Amino acid sequence: MNLIVVSDVLCVTVVQGHYGATYTSTKICALKGSTVDIDCNYTYPNKVRGQVVTVRSLFWFSGKRRGVDLKFISEYASRVEFHNEHKYSRLRIKNLRKTDSTVYMIRCITNIKGGKFNGIPGVSLTVTDLQVHVTKLNSVRAELNCHSICSPVARPSYIWYKNGQNVKEGTSSSYTLNIYPEDSYSCAVKGHEDYRSPAVYAPKVPSVLVRPSGEIVEGSSVTLNCSSDANPAANYTWYKSNGNPDQEAFRIGPQLHFVSIQSSDSGEFYCTVKNELGEKTSDSTSVDVKYPPKSSSVLASPSGEIMEGSLVTLTCSSDANPPVDEYTWYKENQTLLQGPERSYNFTSISSEDTGTYHCQSENQHGQINSSSHFIDVQCKQKILEKVCFTYSCLISLI
Repeated sequence: MNLIVVSDVLCVTVVQGHYGATYTSTKICALKGSTVDIDCNYTYPNKVRGQVVTVRSLFWFSGKRRGVDLKFISEYASRVEFHNEHKYSRLRIKNLRKTDSTVYMIRCITNIKGGKFNGIPGVSLTVTDLQVHVTKLNSVRAELNCHSICSPVARPSYIWYKNGQNVKEGTSSSYTLNIYPEDSYSCAVKGHEDYRSPAVYAPKVPSVLVRPSGEIVEGSSVTLNCSSDANPAANYTWYKSNGNPDQEAFRIGPQLHFVSIQSSDSGEFYCTVKNELGEKTSDSTSVDVKYPPKSSSVLASPSGEIMEGSLVTLTCSSDANPPVDEYTWYKENQTLLQGPERSYNFTSISSEDTGTYHCQSENQHGQINSSSHFIDVQCKQKILEKVCFTYSCLISLI
């Protein structure tokens, strides 16, 4: 069954000597999924130099595979039919695909030397489908327009469908209605209900895919893909959660790509998907960037002057993800302690403990040495002498 077929030219005759081809049209436009017939009357002389002319081969070919019989091309094999009579041929193509859009013509080969020809220019076939164009009028209303690049030869009647059910018929190709994100809409030309347009609908809840999967290490390339099913095509926006409901967009587009991801990029990300019929938001996806220890330092407690015999604790501080799992303590580059303890304790510090200390922090991604920390332990005798000297000075002044 032909569907909205348009003929730009009613008849064309091509004559090559006494050989020729006549097509009923040079251009045909038909909808995807329908069936189209292309007719051709051809002519050739009855005799050439006293010899009766007969047709040895007659076939149809396309502009995409010139000179190759359509029935030998796999994508056409089950969809084409040929009807041949004396000096007449019909090509029928069923279940039309958009890839069928090209020029079709006959090739006739007779028993006479040089008695063969292509029926140029052929017939140009354009395969399209109905489309629904959406114009949003306000937050709750939209205008739908059913259209095709094929111009109907007569004013058709349109059928509108909501969630697959017939809701409106008429000669107008437009339909204005209140829109709801859970609904879908499509249209068809009356009499050809089997060839409906693709449905239009609001985006489905998007999903986020992180590539590569698994652990994310600082400095690596990471891509977050936001995907959703929507028609018309949706616009994608990325956000990074910061607790502010009015936060600004982080990035526009379906992909969020980090060429060399940093620890500061860690956080919760989500995407929104929006078209003329609605908007949906994905669940949050956590990006936890792993990195080796950094910014390491040694802190002494108590701070200030350290007296011999006192309790002193050195603490190794560093930023790492995952946390540091092994610390190594050094005095003057000599190893003192290695293990999970981030603190090094002096229960009763002595003057012999005076020196320069540093720690090394390590996790599965690397290690770092802290800056050095000098400890100057004051012995009790020197402190006592200092106190006595200060006291004597005070007495002499009196």
